[in-house]
Amino acid sequence: MDVKEAIDKRRAFRSLEKTEIDEKLIRELAKSASLSPSCFNKQPWRFVFVKGRDKLEELYSSLSKGNEWAYYSSMIIAVISEKKLDCIVKSREYYLFDTGMASAFIILRATEIGLVAHPIAGFDEDKAKKILKIPDDMQLIAMIIVGKKSSKLNSELSDYQKKSEKERPERLSFEKFGSIDEF
Repeated sequence: MDVKEAIDKRRAFRSLEKTEIDEKLIRELAKSASLSPSCFNKQPWRFVFVKGRDKLEELYSSLSKGNEWAYYSSMIIAVISEKKLDCIVKSREYYLFDTGMASAFIILRATEIGLVAHPIAGFDEDKAKKILKIPDDMQLIAMIIVGKKSSKLNSELSDYQKKSEKERPERLSFEKFGSIDEF
């Protein structure tokens, strides 16, 4: 699969089933992140790959209502950084941008190997940080829910979520987000 195909196939599915996650797979996903560009190669991203059943169960308790579908995941990747780990050029703080790119590399590699990697923002940051022992000065930016796409719709899904499982939600046209030569 080439990059274009991985981009086209990538979907934030919510109907998941368990799949085997081993250290080799985790290191492969981490390697993809490590190859992402960053300001002056500072690599401000930090990830916690949570695959142990007990720790996953504990982490599920930090998820917001509506994310119960994530209970079927095989792994959750906590995406972490902090401002001081990356460049600040004038008023531009690069740590979120650079960490987002590294996360996208993980998501595309997961897609390429047949996994769903669904980023979410719906969680209690303080609770999740405590569970994962993330230092207070670090920011838990997102979590990436990882599993295998299920052929059956998850019963916990809302009507909207069920619809988006069946067909890709509409994407903005180029004219709504892009321009050429001027804003």
